[in-house]
Amino acid sequence: MRIALDPYMYRNLPLGKMVDKVAELGYQHIELSPREDFLPFYKAPRVDRARIKEFRKALSDTGVQLSSLLPMYHWAAADEGLRVAAVRNWKRAIQIAVEMDCELVNTEFTGQSDNPLVCENQFMRSMDELMPEFEREGIKLDIQAHPYDFCERNNESVDIIRGLDRDWINYLYAAPHTFFYDDGKGDIASMLKYAGSKLSHLIIADTYNHKASSSLRYIVNPPGVTATVHQHLDIGQGEVDWEAFFGTLREIRFDGIATVSVFAWEDRPDESNRMMLERVTRELCQ
Repeated sequence: MRIALDPYMYRNLPLGKMVDKVAELGYQHIELSPREDFLPFYKAPRVDRARIKEFRKALSDTGVQLSSLLPMYHWAAADEGLRVAAVRNWKRAIQIAVEMDCELVNTEFTGQSDNPLVCENQFMRSMDELMPEFEREGIKLDIQAHPYDFCERNNESVDIIRGLDRDWINYLYAAPHTFFYDDGKGDIASMLKYAGSKLSHLIIADTYNHKASSSLRYIVNPPGVTATVHQHLDIGQGEVDWEAFFGTLREIRFDGIATVSVFAWEDRPDESNRMMLERVTRELCQ
């Protein structure tokens, strides 16, 4: 079991200072999500050998390890130009993972929920091009379904990943997406068990159920607009069933990566991340 921090709330710190902060908070692993000076959202990587050397030194100096990189590209875009660019960016991101001695990357399906078949076909086309790259470099891949992706449901996502039929491609369950995974039911135990042996990675944060109270838990205007809303809150601030979440993980003897991924509290990030580390450690490592 590795407990990692997604340091997105510290993305404005220089790389070295960010690593220092993660160590100060007590975390031993970093899951590096997109940041403008490394792997920005949807754009080509912004990192050279000097910056990689700087990052590696900061990790070495603190003893913090890089559990995974999180590139985000439009590899399932209906627009072929965006997809081709995403594949190019992915190839560079894979090389960066190799240079960082990072054996794992994780990402999202992407695409659009209102154009699912076209986007799934584009995703498969990208995978056909990229799987040989991953295999040649020995890099593993964990994929999550994100709200508004071409696939938002837990079980279907697991089946898509199973269909790729590669031992090194596995499923990431994101707790703050729980209510999108089964259309508001929130039956975490059954979803985690459905993932079974393909479950290798968790994102941990709380959220409200967007389907609750006649879908009026929060309101988006104009009425009927195509939008997906969720939160990344501290445990206990939303409606995720944490007893079921942690209890099921203990039952199935989960032994992968658990990433703390709270985004909501940039005004008090240290307090949030320390509390989350204490809770996850108590639930899964004791």
